[in-house]
Parts: sequence; C-alpha cells; structure tokens
Amino acid sequence: MTIGFILNGEDVVIRAEADTRLINILRGHFGLLGTKSDCLAGKCGVCSVIFNGEVIKSCLIPAFRVRGSEIITIEGFSQTDEYQDIIAGFLQTGLETCGFCRTGKILTTTALLERKSQPSREEILFGFDGIRCRCTDPEILADAVTAVAEIRQRRLYGRSA
Repeated sequence: MTIGFILNGEDVVIRAEADTRLINILRGHFGLLGTKSDCLAGKCGVCSVIFNGEVIKSCLIPAFRVRGSEIITIEGFSQTDEYQDIIAGFLQTGLETCGFCRTGKILTTTALLERKSQPSREEILFGFDGIRCRCTDPEILADAVTAVAEIRQRRLYGRSA
C-alpha cells in the first residue's frame, strides 16, 4: 500500500505492507536509527516517537495507521529548543543514559512537561514507568526532569518555575 505522512516536518510517501511496523519503516525506509528496536511488544520504550503529538511506542503501530499522520523522531526533535532544554537539564544534574534508552527518556520528558509544566516527583517517576532500562537512577532522573522544567520556564518566560 502507498502511505503518505509527515515525517520530521517533511511530506513523505512510501510503499509498505499494511502490517509493517512503524519502527521498521523509520529504520528501514528512512535510515532513522535514533529510534531503537528491542522488545517489539511496547514494553521497553526504546522505540518511542511523537505520533500526532503523543509519545508512542513505534513497534506497536502498523503501517496502515501511519497514513495522514505526523511523526517526529529523535532526529527531528533534536532540532528544537525543547530538546536543547532537556539536554541542558540532563547535563546540569549529571544524568547519564546508556544511549539505548536515551530517545525514550528525552521524548518522555517532553511529553511530561507538555502535560504539566511542573510535575511532582511522583508524576515524573510514574511517567517513566514505560521506559525499561536500569542505566539511570530514578531519583537522578526526577532531578533532571525538574531541572529541565526550570530551564524551560526561564527560556519561555524569563523566570524560574
């Protein structure tokens, strides 16, 4: 089937079988390797992308659902001010990721902060429940997201959160 959609701000058209997973389209058709493939069951979060404004696990999305959608991968998101805020907050708090889960943690951070500009520690930890990687101490992750929220508030409003 022929599928047209927006990928990282560009209109694209591909041919794929209806049941081809979005993760395979992104990696195979477009060479976007920032979206990782692991469990293929939606449990680890390393295949996260922004799909029509929501962070989803691309291993669960069949090609037929992609038609007419807008998808932003880590490669596209890395061109935004929001990405720079996240990187600055992660660096400021010493948060290190293994690289495998990095995309999921970055995109989950942006999703959390879009829903609530100043999430509580509990909300942060709950928000990352779908990212299965033990490379990061959860308390440092919560500190990092809190720092990102402060950085974003300063950038947007010239003040602290």
